Amino acid sequence: MSTIMKRSAVLSLSLFAVLPALVQAQTLEECQQAAERNYPLIGQYGLIEKTAQLSVANVAKGWLPQVQATAQATLQSDVTAWPEQMQAMMTQMGIGVKGLKKDQYRVGIDVSQTLFDGGDMSSRQAVVRQQAQVQRAQAEVSVYAVRQRVNEMYFSLLLIDQQIKLNNDLQALLEANEKKLASMHERGTAARSDYQSVKAERLGVAEQLGALRQQRATLLRLLSVLCGMEVSSPVKPAPTTVVALQANCRPELKAFDAQLRLADAQQRQLDAALMPRLSVFASGFYGYPGYNMFNDMLHHDWSWNGMVGARLTWNIGALYTRKNDKARLQQQRLMAENSRQVFLFNNRLEQLQQSEAVERYRKQMEADVEIIELRHQIRLSAESKLAHGIIDVNDLVKELNNENAARVQQSIHEIEMLKEMYNLKYTTNNEEKQ
Repeated sequence: MSTIMKRSAVLSLSLFAVLPALVQAQTLEECQQAAERNYPLIGQYGLIEKTAQLSVANVAKGWLPQVQATAQATLQSDVTAWPEQMQAMMTQMGIGVKGLKKDQYRVGIDVSQTLFDGGDMSSRQAVVRQQAQVQRAQAEVSVYAVRQRVNEMYFSLLLIDQQIKLNNDLQALLEANEKKLASMHERGTAARSDYQSVKAERLGVAEQLGALRQQRATLLRLLSVLCGMEVSSPVKPAPTTVVALQANCRPELKAFDAQLRLADAQQRQLDAALMPRLSVFASGFYGYPGYNMFNDMLHHDWSWNGMVGARLTWNIGALYTRKNDKARLQQQRLMAENSRQVFLFNNRLEQLQQSEAVERYRKQMEADVEIIELRHQIRLSAESKLAHGIIDVNDLVKELNNENAARVQQSIHEIEMLKEMYNLKYTTNNEEKQ
């Protein structure tokens, strides 16, 4: 007994430790939010932002002094030399003229600082940021699509729950009639086969209940995995009213806008590429020959040399491809606009189909109410007729099944209507009409 108590205590502590993690999400909105947070792609948001920050920081380093170290050794076919008359004159004066050596060496460093770049670096940073916005918008499109998967599972669960409820109700009716027939059989007013027939029907319905519960358990596991949290009992959402055929807030439209803004940023980068660049520089080296060529002709010694200055450059090579680059960006804009129009066209069709489906199910539900009432009255009449021996038990079972089928049909229409309402809400991504 002591060992059993210890095991029970350990099990209780384990369940208590796990319990906080098993947060139960019941409503459709809670499941959608949980599924979006749990979707692995959500992790790309941080990666995209971090990558953009690093790329922008790298572009900004273009404003830092650019340092380049060089080491050079050359062998020339010819070098600068004194004219022969001057060589002869200097020789007569006793001055030895060696001339420049054909092998020359230098080790140096060049430093330049950009003062004006025509907006090139700022435009490149803008392009990097906008590319990150495009990637983020595309990720949002994929994450938003998770809601539709949640809707499918969630409303399937609601439909199964309704079928389980109606199955239990049918079993209760069959059991009540089974007991009534059993009592009539004991009094000799009903055949044993009548009692057995109703019992066999009840057992068949009970068998269907087991299959429904198995389907429900499977769907619950799938939805729980998708949401990353335990889902136990989905709650039927309230009917929602969404205005169809209006400007929606789907993330796909934001993605198209981001692509257009990216093309604009790339256009500004093309313009910046045509601007002149102004910089200052400093250059120094140790080697032979130096800047004093005359001295190096007399002495073959290495020397220190330096230079500072300002440089204005203008690369007109960007003009060669500018026309094609602008045409390419215009094609990108046209493609984005075309994709937007295609999406809106298909989206409007979906809204029309879903709106009409909602109205169709609404009218069917109105008819279902009358049908159920009629089937209910027919079933009550059949029970009375069976008690008076006017009909046999098969007729009663038939009417019981007819009434249950009518109720199942009503449940299907109700859940399907709710599903179409929330699919319409997903299609437009608009809130309820106030």
